[in-house]
Amino acid sequence: MQASIIGLTSVFLMVSTALAGAVEVSLRPQMRPGSGIVTAAAVVSIDVPIRSLRPQMRPKALADGEARIIPASANKAFDRWISGFRGRAAQQGIRTGVFDRAFRGVQYNTSVIQKDRNQSEFKSQIWDYLDSAASPVRVKNGQAALRKHRRTLTRIEQKYGVEKEVVAAVWGLESTYGERRGEIPLIEALATLSFDGRRGKFFESQLIAALKILQAGDVSPADMKGSWAGAMGHTQFIPTSYLAYAVDFTGDGKRDIWSDDPSDALASTAAYLKRFGWTKGQPWGVEVRLPRGFNHASAARKNMKSPAQWAAQGVVGLDGKPVPNYGKASILLPAGAQGAAFMIFNNFAVIERYNKADAYVIGVGHLSDRLKGGPEIQASWPRGYKPLSFDERMEMQRRLQRKGFGVEKIDGIIGPNTVEAIRSFQKSVGATPDGFPSQELLALLKRS
Repeated sequence: MQASIIGLTSVFLMVSTALAGAVEVSLRPQMRPGSGIVTAAAVVSIDVPIRSLRPQMRPKALADGEARIIPASANKAFDRWISGFRGRAAQQGIRTGVFDRAFRGVQYNTSVIQKDRNQSEFKSQIWDYLDSAASPVRVKNGQAALRKHRRTLTRIEQKYGVEKEVVAAVWGLESTYGERRGEIPLIEALATLSFDGRRGKFFESQLIAALKILQAGDVSPADMKGSWAGAMGHTQFIPTSYLAYAVDFTGDGKRDIWSDDPSDALASTAAYLKRFGWTKGQPWGVEVRLPRGFNHASAARKNMKSPAQWAAQGVVGLDGKPVPNYGKASILLPAGAQGAAFMIFNNFAVIERYNKADAYVIGVGHLSDRLKGGPEIQASWPRGYKPLSFDERMEMQRRLQRKGFGVEKIDGIIGPNTVEAIRSFQKSVGATPDGFPSQELLALLKRS
């Protein structure tokens, strides 16, 4: 539910196969509800593919030349790590019998490491992501899911005050309405990532949480499956988020987010959003029209104004009228000076707790609007635009840093800090200060 680049998640652990199928995953497999690690969302490109959390092939069925599972007996270092982890798990209250059952048959899974290493090799422009997130097929299937589960979703909305279309939209993006919940044994995936060590501390905390879930009896080791990065169930909770926020909506004594019945998972998502401040009746955002000569530097998350104040500056809805007073809002330009503009409210920040990527939040919000019968995004996008590659983004950051424009880390991630540095540079050379990392911007940095 919450969210980045796996540096892994924020409140849930966080897409290409067929666009007609599923989005297949939230933009960032790394951050999901509960991870606690929040990396700023990419403004231009998403460094994780839109793909299904559910592997197309189980590891044993991988095609020739792909990574295969190495038996634990052939990986003595992994065996030693498990032996050491057993003691740490016991210190966290995990009983020996629970541990042994959970680790029965667990092997070092090289396909999990391969997926972890390859994340930064994929890019998807926001307009491509949104094409998939709110595709006609996803909207149609979402409306069918709403009809099928209307009674349950209505009860969830009444109890938690989160609109059923919003809950359904999260469900649609996270697992294609339950069709792609993930098939990787969770203990094996988390043990592999913990042993690997690149983000070992985070993944070991998730592994301990997963063992606590097994110890509580909510699910069996065989049924505890999910994505390679540890997200589980219909709406892809990571284990720590599950422990903190999942609910037993059916009243059967278990918080079951894995089974074919999605009730507990959908209610857990609503409970999570409510916990972080969801306001019923407030939109996540509204597409708006900007006036000629709009000061793009004012499109900053910290620059909050009432809709009436924005209207006084010429920012109005697509109907030409001031946006209704839903509360303080900022202006978001996900494609810089080109593409759509949105007036976003507090509920935008609430969805961010599920996944930090702007594209994901817009995807959930826009899909929920479409499920209610709302229109497609009206503005055109700068399609055909060549994005900066990962190496080019790092070069851009290095050049900004050398010129004294406050880039804290050279990591290729376009977060708020980098966006502000871009804006400052753009202002200094008289360019439109939209904070958009483009080929033109990089060329300008090289010239200046």
